[in-house]
Amino acid sequence: MTSTDTSTESSTEPSGETSAETTPGDRRRWFALAIVMTAAFMDLVDVTIVNIAIPSIQEEAGASWSQIQWITAGYALAFAAGLITGGRLGDIHGRKRLFLVGIGGFTLASALCGFAANPEVLVASRILQGAMAALMVPQVLSIVHATFPAHERGKVFGLFGAVVGLGAVSGPLLGALLTEWNLFGLEWRPIFLINLPVGIAGLILGSRFITESKAPKALKLDLVGVVLVTLALLMLLYPLTRGRELGWPVWGYVSMAGALVVFGALVAYERRKGARDGSPLIELSLFRVRSFAAGVAVQTVFGVGLGVFFLVWTLYMQTGLGWSPLKAGLTGVPFSLAVSTAAGLSVQKLVPRFGRKVLQTGALLMGLGVLLYIWESERYGLAITSWQMALPLVVMGVGMGLIVAPLTDAVLSEVPREHAGSASGLINTVQQMGNALGLGLVAVVFFGEIGDRLTQDQVRPAFVNAFQHALGWVALVMFAIFLLMFALPKRPAQHVEGAIEESAVEEGTHAEESERALAG
Repeated sequence: MTSTDTSTESSTEPSGETSAETTPGDRRRWFALAIVMTAAFMDLVDVTIVNIAIPSIQEEAGASWSQIQWITAGYALAFAAGLITGGRLGDIHGRKRLFLVGIGGFTLASALCGFAANPEVLVASRILQGAMAALMVPQVLSIVHATFPAHERGKVFGLFGAVVGLGAVSGPLLGALLTEWNLFGLEWRPIFLINLPVGIAGLILGSRFITESKAPKALKLDLVGVVLVTLALLMLLYPLTRGRELGWPVWGYVSMAGALVVFGALVAYERRKGARDGSPLIELSLFRVRSFAAGVAVQTVFGVGLGVFFLVWTLYMQTGLGWSPLKAGLTGVPFSLAVSTAAGLSVQKLVPRFGRKVLQTGALLMGLGVLLYIWESERYGLAITSWQMALPLVVMGVGMGLIVAPLTDAVLSEVPREHAGSASGLINTVQQMGNALGLGLVAVVFFGEIGDRLTQDQVRPAFVNAFQHALGWVALVMFAIFLLMFALPKRPAQHVEGAIEESAVEEGTHAEESERALAG
């Protein structure tokens, strides 16, 4: 379902940028825009394309179910842990430089994924791919901000919405086609190898057309904060993912409890670091803003729900119902189209008039669509068709579209402008952490419902029943989000496109936030 500009501490202080904007007549900036948008599109497609190919990877590569979870959760975890760090490194060492390092590393990691000899190498390569995306993606809006004058940025950020919609639709379809075609007998591998020509072209053209820019003042990298947050997530997610397979050992519960201790240490350290040198990884003062604190909770829980749904949905259609990747990919098209359409309407028409109620309606619609999906799955069983799934998927898609586009602006509307960059980066980071947590919870809410020793005839009904059970938890998540949204402002601040520098940054934030959310 998504990367925001985590480096915008500098972007909110435009007068001090170390690189001058290109002149309005300079066509090079449009080449630069095409390059960074292609990179953002590649990242989005790479997430959605993998989901549809998971059963094929499991069958051909012989991956265990826990390894399948880590192929998706490992990417999300590395991406989440590195987002703020990637943005800060761009501020310090140059956004063009970090973008080129990121896209080069992402391309290399894609090659390693495509040629992985075993599931262990594939998992490691996916983690590397997520880490490289964390270097690449945060630079996108920073480069746009440093390259385009304020009056053009509204149009530029509007293009990102089109990229989001196109990526949401094309990712699953492209993954389904590449898997179904089995090019050169490579099975699922072309879904990663397709990134190679795109990444190489982006690397060559980016070095020529992108203008370098840095933060106006020296910043420091909070390495201790990065280590603590990554350690805490690993201590929580690894036992969740492997627990069922290993018989829920005692060390797993100890590790999960220890994760809370590490999170506490992170908060204490960030508080001291903020007082000492003003450059913490997490700006804790933001949590004193009620709407921001509630928004972080919404993003985290929303990420959990999306992480659970998209993985079990793929397994349900391909393993439970026995559908081909192409049929599963085509089944998801109404959902993607509904998300894109509703997202545009929510920002342009509905939120300015109805405010917070639009987001709450979205949460209720998503919950309703999930319940409708459960009902249809129970009624039609293994005989359910794509057309019968269309109604619940459209309802869910409309609900998601009403949430993803305006949510970031709602959360940021009461945040002081000087902290807009830190806040937007943290919002996207916690959503990705929630997504990784949701993928870890699949072991509990989905695989926990499937017996260990099933006959061939029992596998498909077991996956269908597990899907229905997991969707019940997703429905509860949507109701929790509806309640949490009461803490958001009734009418989020509306910004005038391109009016001032800070507004331009915030206008762009929700487009990339939507991108990550769409990726699931």
